[in-house]
Amino acid sequence: MIRVLIADDHPVVRQGLRTFLDLQDDLAIVGEAADGAEAVSLVESLAPDVLLLDLKMPVLDGLGALRELSERGPRVRVIVLTSVSDKGDVAPAMRSGASGFLYKDVDPAALVQAIRSVHGGQVLLAPEAADAMLTGADAPAGHAPIAMLTERERQVLALIASGRSNREIARELVVAEKTVKTHVSNVLMKLGVQDRTQAALYAVRHGYVPRG
Repeated sequence: MIRVLIADDHPVVRQGLRTFLDLQDDLAIVGEAADGAEAVSLVESLAPDVLLLDLKMPVLDGLGALRELSERGPRVRVIVLTSVSDKGDVAPAMRSGASGFLYKDVDPAALVQAIRSVHGGQVLLAPEAADAMLTGADAPAGHAPIAMLTERERQVLALIASGRSNREIARELVVAEKTVKTHVSNVLMKLGVQDRTQAALYAVRHGYVPRG
């Protein structure tokens, strides 16, 4: 059972999300927060697996809540769910620890799948959010084309984006974990990114995993 906390300052939005998500056999809504400060407090007291977090809230906004959670260290996967279309919010949210970034016009079934995917370790963004992350000022410079990756490196990239560990990738591809580490290093170098999260974002942007 995936324990979900909803943080949004609009009661009708919270009620709508609860009503739909409660219908899912594998999801349980453990609480609701009306502002960012309450969200941080409830994460610590209720220990949800996934937090659905609005950005524009009173007392403490979504970005502030993300930073608080990152500093305090509770293990929760956060999906930003916002109606705001400011592309400048995407990179700060992901840097502050969000695992997903979706807009409130997302299809309900896609939202459910996003919760499951993020809970499973994936990084998942709406197409517009992925575009903003990788084409904005904060995007890593000098992306090499996908063509520079070998077929095996492309497979590794797709598995990174699916949230697999090196050990899991090794098992999937039937190779040694040391070999996977070499492939991962090569992928990061060729794409010009610093870590696995940025590699996952690149994969989302170029269609290697489903986008929100």
